[in-house]
Amino acid sequence: MSGVQTIEVAAEDADQRLDRWFRKQFPDLTHGRLEKLLRTGQVRVDGGRVKANTRLAAGQAVRVPPLDAPEGGSRPAKPRASVTENDAKDLRKAILHQDDWLIVLNKPAGLATQGGTGLTRHLDAMLDGLKRHPDDERPRLVHRLDKDTSGVLVLARTARAAKALTEAFRIRETRKLYWALVVGTPKPRAGTIRAALAKEGGAKGERMVHDDVEGKPALTEYQVVDDAAGTVSWVCMEPRTGRTHQLRAHALVLGTPILGDGKYGAAAAFVGGAEVARQMHLHARLIALPHPAGGVLTVEAPLPRHMTDAFKYFGFQPGEAPGLEDMHP
Repeated sequence: MSGVQTIEVAAEDADQRLDRWFRKQFPDLTHGRLEKLLRTGQVRVDGGRVKANTRLAAGQAVRVPPLDAPEGGSRPAKPRASVTENDAKDLRKAILHQDDWLIVLNKPAGLATQGGTGLTRHLDAMLDGLKRHPDDERPRLVHRLDKDTSGVLVLARTARAAKALTEAFRIRETRKLYWALVVGTPKPRAGTIRAALAKEGGAKGERMVHDDVEGKPALTEYQVVDDAAGTVSWVCMEPRTGRTHQLRAHALVLGTPILGDGKYGAAAAFVGGAEVARQMHLHARLIALPHPAGGVLTVEAPLPRHMTDAFKYFGFQPGEAPGLEDMHP
């Protein structure tokens, strides 16, 4: 790479620290070198000097100086890797809906939405594979799903669409319905979980825990659809707030961890003798959102194979599920 670049901050990177944004965009750029570029004013945001901990906003312009000749003879900082043809084909097969404004995917379980430490294969690195023409804008993430959660995921085709969709998620005009298999049966069988959540570190990595003092408000509506003699239950869950790992943490608050979610439920998240995959059984089944061009778009995602197999094993019938209109107002 040579010459100065100006990169617009995507909607999915809003409220991200500048140093973390650089780490994702240019993983070979060391933090020390970034700090020097910031001190000397070579990196700027909207023309102004900034610090490493500056929070970015969608649409801001980041000035990136030439990074192909780093100090000390280390490797050049590389931009985001290009998508492989196989990954592009897989993404196109996962499309549930697309138009000039947006794309809705059925994200497979096991594929991270964005990169992280030691994670090189993720959806964000593949989005060029969804461009219809080389000169099109790169699709943008407007929300996220956990790596091991499958189901509906919305992408914006343009910056204009991203702004509208991001705002719809921010002010809770978008409704999402999840299907989960949980160990045990929640009591009562329907209700509202109001349990504030806070981040907690530990040997298993960062988790969200119920904390009414330090936590942020979190609310989830839920309804048990069926149960297999109380061993495993099929639950519909609608998050009314958007906290990290909210459904996984709230399932634990009920005393019924999501089947296969060892990070939150440990051994209690597995059923001895059950012939089901040792994967997390949480699926974003449906989304209803205001379309940027007007009206409401509703998209439903079919279950992944491991959950289809589990439904058959426990005798659950997908046609019996309630819709959004059946959840609590």
